[in-house]
Amino acid sequence: MTEVSVVIPTYNRAAQVVRAVSSVLEQTEEAREVLVVDDGSTDGTVQALEGFQGRIRLLRHRRNRGVSAARNTGIRAGMAPLVAFLDSDDHWLPRKLETQVRFFREHPGAVACQTQEIWMRRGRRVNPARRHLKPSGEIFEPSLKRCLVSPSAVMLRRSLLDEVGLFDESLPVCEDYDLWLRIACCHPIHLIDEPHLVREGGHQDQLSARGPGMDRYRIQSLAGLIQRGILTREQDRAARRELGHKSRIYGQGCLKRGRTEEGRLFLDLGDRASAGLPLHSAPLAGLS
Repeated sequence: MTEVSVVIPTYNRAAQVVRAVSSVLEQTEEAREVLVVDDGSTDGTVQALEGFQGRIRLLRHRRNRGVSAARNTGIRAGMAPLVAFLDSDDHWLPRKLETQVRFFREHPGAVACQTQEIWMRRGRRVNPARRHLKPSGEIFEPSLKRCLVSPSAVMLRRSLLDEVGLFDESLPVCEDYDLWLRIACCHPIHLIDEPHLVREGGHQDQLSARGPGMDRYRIQSLAGLIQRGILTREQDRAARRELGHKSRIYGQGCLKRGRTEEGRLFLDLGDRASAGLPLHSAPLAGLS
């Protein structure tokens, strides 16, 4: 039995979560605990999970609080020194836990690793675009543009979450982008160059389907990271460049849609970021 807590957040995915949980229980190396966090489902999720009694811990939110809160509930309830996440619409291949646990045993200084993945869209395998290819090691700068770590592929030491904090529950989307940046600015995130995860795409309820508006929350994350004052000088410059770029594009989009006040707010934020000026709380208040 490995020293891994597996955290599976789910919301109204009764059919998919059964497959996800089964893929964990069928691993070649058993997890110490499987924590399924039902985030206020109303579709029979609890009943669908009854067949796993005694093999999982089911934690329930009375109302839907979002994926960050669900993951954080699972993290806090877990006890094992390693933590792995699995989104309820994805599933693992059988050697996922075995492979990552072995990696940590062989690399005692490592705190985070992820595996490659197989992408499926509406039942057909697709190849990720070049821009989505995963780097390994010091990935902070390439991760500024887009999220390059998959929650369902990653495994972390629990001590790392004690250091950098949990998922930001104020972010309805891009919460993973935010956490990976807080990790990557301080530690390497290693890649095991073998697929051990099947990611299912094309579902309307996926957070990643929300499109260009997601950059609003990437901007919020970047601005908060810069304000923390934890980046090196080089990292701060890179983060400001990306914040300036994203803020200008988003601000110009707002102006085109007649959202003048919001557009000016973001354009001003972009100018301050590019100029190396302090990011005052007044402009950031409009990002919440």
